[in-house]
Amino acid sequence: MSKIIASAAIRGAHKIVDRAEKKWQEAMDRWGPNEPVGFPNTAYYLPVIYGILGIPVEKLGDMEQILKKCKSLLPPPVRENCPLPYLAPALDAGMATFFAEEIIEAIRYLEEPDFYTKQEEITDNNIWLGAADDVILRKRGVEFVDGTAPGFAAICGAAPTQQIAKEIAQELQQKNLYIFMAAEHNGKRFSEQLIEAGVQIGWPTRLVSYGPDITAAVFAMGFATRVAMSFGGIKPGDFRKILIYNKDRVFSFVLPLGYVTDEWYANAAGAINWGFPTIADTPIPEILPTGICTYEHVVSNVPHDKIVAKAVEVRGLKVTVSEVPIPTGFGPAFEGERIRKGEWYLECGGGFTPMVEWVTSKRMDEVEDGKFEVIGPDISDLPPESRLPLAIAVEVAGREMQPDYEPILERQIHHLINYTQGCFHNGQRDIGWLRISKELYDKGFRLHHIGALLHAALHQNFARIFDKLQVKLYTEEDKVVETRAKAREVYAARDARIEGMTDEATDVYYSCTLCQSFAPSHVCTISPERTGLCGSYNWMDCKAAYEINPTGPNQPVPKGEIIDAKLGQWKGVNEFLYKASRGKIDHYNFYSIVHDPMTTCGCCECVAAVLPLCNGIMTVNREFTEMTPCGMKFTTLAGTIGGGLSTPGFVGHGKYNTCQGKFLIGDGGIKRMVWMPKMLKEEIADRLKARAIEVGVPDLPDMIADETVGTTEEEILPFLQEKGHPALTMEPII
Repeated sequence: MSKIIASAAIRGAHKIVDRAEKKWQEAMDRWGPNEPVGFPNTAYYLPVIYGILGIPVEKLGDMEQILKKCKSLLPPPVRENCPLPYLAPALDAGMATFFAEEIIEAIRYLEEPDFYTKQEEITDNNIWLGAADDVILRKRGVEFVDGTAPGFAAICGAAPTQQIAKEIAQELQQKNLYIFMAAEHNGKRFSEQLIEAGVQIGWPTRLVSYGPDITAAVFAMGFATRVAMSFGGIKPGDFRKILIYNKDRVFSFVLPLGYVTDEWYANAAGAINWGFPTIADTPIPEILPTGICTYEHVVSNVPHDKIVAKAVEVRGLKVTVSEVPIPTGFGPAFEGERIRKGEWYLECGGGFTPMVEWVTSKRMDEVEDGKFEVIGPDISDLPPESRLPLAIAVEVAGREMQPDYEPILERQIHHLINYTQGCFHNGQRDIGWLRISKELYDKGFRLHHIGALLHAALHQNFARIFDKLQVKLYTEEDKVVETRAKAREVYAARDARIEGMTDEATDVYYSCTLCQSFAPSHVCTISPERTGLCGSYNWMDCKAAYEINPTGPNQPVPKGEIIDAKLGQWKGVNEFLYKASRGKIDHYNFYSIVHDPMTTCGCCECVAAVLPLCNGIMTVNREFTEMTPCGMKFTTLAGTIGGGLSTPGFVGHGKYNTCQGKFLIGDGGIKRMVWMPKMLKEEIADRLKARAIEVGVPDLPDMIADETVGTTEEEILPFLQEKGHPALTMEPII
């Protein structure tokens, strides 16, 4: 290892540890050792310290032992004549740097509670997002699981110009990477340059402005560490597995832009522990041999127009990017982009005009592959900030095409339009909302490009199930209304058929092992009445996915002999489960929360838990961040049972599954539901009411308590007694 790098990294580590000790002593003098500290809404305390050392830092006094550990890790400054190798001491110095930076940032939350926004997006007065809470971690974790986010780039400093910053960011976005930003160079910061260039930043666009100082870089390492614990099921303190997990599964790298200070060197040395290399735009010394990282550790003096490609190469990332013939960027990184008032050129739907999206099958001779028609006015026929009715009618044909696949393709329309830089899309079916920005219009984007992007992306991802695809875009209101009427008839027929499916009516279920990249022992088995716990997959989706990719994560699972009809256990499922979990899990029950429930990966939409005092169950969705009657918030619940564990008394599930016929039927089903957040109750209100009628308790929705009633068992029990909740008279749940 270069003596220059080792010397600088160790010097930088000493500086940061000294700063942390000074901040800690000042905080101790002001608040005392019992003052609570931590990052907002996380079950992982200070995550790098917790993950690597296994020590939960909850109070100021807890930091003393961490500072002592930092000092024990710090090597002495490199002497002029030193024959020792430099890599190990530099790595230790880097690890001490991250411990110290977490202490600094935790004290900053204490000293300046409003320094960070504590949310997903920036505000008018604050662009610094700070540490990602566990809601963000789990929400974004799904993207790492399904491959839509293969990794992240940690950018320190600033580019030479705003335009170069914008180009680097967009190239990273087009490769579907997240961008984590911190530190400054010559008084400039990368995140500020993007804002000045008119780029939207925040978690929704994957451009995450962690903080203004180099110490905020530790938030990126904390995110990576929590991924290993949350999705990999690795226990806090098992530092070796956490570091190896990140090297093998979380593909990230550091991009220092500008002069590399001692503190930057210290952070880069720390990142190498996780297997994250550094690719710099300045001529710093290089570390080219492999060792800790997959390939080179430090590569320098890379031109800005080559730096992203070089970083992807050095980290060993395998990035798949759709080749879509449109005049703008395309990829999942643009999915969270907003087009606000004053920025849009064209708006369709959203309650202002009729809009509908519909995929329908046709005969082979009725479809001309790659044909896109705009029937009615196009954008170029209109002035800025105009509105149009819109019907997107996608017609497909193929020898393998089946009506079952139509809704699978249809649901892709929302994502694919959102993947288009400069487009905003919300809703689906006949409640869509589309905005096209003025900037995108100026690039030459027109309505026919919607057809082009759907054609290219759907062909790439679903070529196994259709041969030809054409798109008709109607913008004349009478045609839109006519198309919407036809589509609504099809929607109703689809829903009726899917709703009518039962677990007994099929001999084959489907697996989903998509989350095994983060939770190696987790196997989700999906049946008609037990949808995927992430909410993204149902039985028909898995069936279609298997048709598309017979060797993929969705495999047919013959049920085989019934072992327990009440709890939902089958011999064939158990045999598949044992093989797919590599011998870690040999059985679980579909319909129970008490007796060996299904495993959970951490990507679940909801977590249900037993409430013994109320003789019932509660459930909480990931968007609800407050306390629940089981004594844990969603983040703690998901962190406790995630990682591929079967945890009696707790189970992850999808929102849709809540009102399915077999939901926890082995323990009494929906009649056991005594508490759920108000927002969730409102979201599933229609289906909950219908299910309540089916089970003979039509007033059940009004009997279910929410946070307005209470957030402890003791608070909600009188409400349940007053309402005469059926759970109170059922047999004991445990």
